Amino acid sequence: MVFMMVMSALQRQILGRKGLPPIGEADQYVAHENASTSESLYSLKRHPVDVSPLHWDAFFDKKDILEIEDDSFCVYSKGDSGPVFYLLHGGGYSGLTWACFADSLSKEIDCRILAPDLRGHGETECKDETDLSVERQVNDVINIHKTFFKNENVPTVLVGHSMGGALAVHAAALNQLHTAAALCVIDVVEGSAMEALSRMRPFLSSRPQDFSSVEAAIHWCLQTKTAKNVKAARISMPSQIREKYVWRIDLAKTEGHWLGWFKGLSKLFLSCSVPKILVLAGVDRLDTELTVGQMQGKFQNTILPKVGHAVQEDSPEKLADVLAKFVIRFRICGHK
Repeated sequence: MVFMMVMSALQRQILGRKGLPPIGEADQYVAHENASTSESLYSLKRHPVDVSPLHWDAFFDKKDILEIEDDSFCVYSKGDSGPVFYLLHGGGYSGLTWACFADSLSKEIDCRILAPDLRGHGETECKDETDLSVERQVNDVINIHKTFFKNENVPTVLVGHSMGGALAVHAAALNQLHTAAALCVIDVVEGSAMEALSRMRPFLSSRPQDFSSVEAAIHWCLQTKTAKNVKAARISMPSQIREKYVWRIDLAKTEGHWLGWFKGLSKLFLSCSVPKILVLAGVDRLDTELTVGQMQGKFQNTILPKVGHAVQEDSPEKLADVLAKFVIRFRICGHK
């Protein structure tokens, strides 16, 4: 599910846990009753939290299946005017990881949102589900956009989280998405991502192999702090498991592609000619190349505190506010 390439601290936290209390015991995680979505963090020894799954149509307007060659890509969309925010999820997630963020962003600015399930993820079905190479996935990203918008020349803001951030950078650098207007990369930095690769297999092995129910999976997601936002966990986590409540994708089988996602990413990011923003969780750090680039004013760097790796799930309103101000500053779109 959560491919935490740059979150070594969070990996250690999860690896250190011994087990899960059954749902229904007194020490459950709950949403603060008067909190906003991003503040809906669970706490111990209060009222039981609702871990029932939420449906996609509470957040998006449409769900389409795009037939591209031998593959079927599931895409979620919202809005019918304004520039497009093209949202690319991280490894193990799905397009629904953006649900709460999409809801928040659409309330701030006039825009359209497109959030696909990438190859091997969510409800997308591909002939080859394990080829998550940069080349194959960037080709998917371009083809999904072209198929969905056909000949429409629509300004597009590329937004990517973790693995999706790497794909967004590669897509922007190749200049194959001619309508690209801006680039936003969320919580992925080449240096720390490369360092974390060796810890990924133990992390994946530490996760439960299956769950007794969707609710149990959501409970695990919250109890391990994989997501800190109850509402986001209820919409995102169900899309990361399948029929018998096993993981949708065996990420260990894609290990051969991990290095390719992040190698040379900092230089490639800085080379992109569009306006750029890097959004990080508070625990991350810039590598040397990005530090120099920031000092030279080549991109905007924003750190959101008190969030985990899944920034778009833990703090959707704050992330939406940051990106709305960013695109307004560059006159890509305006307030609603």
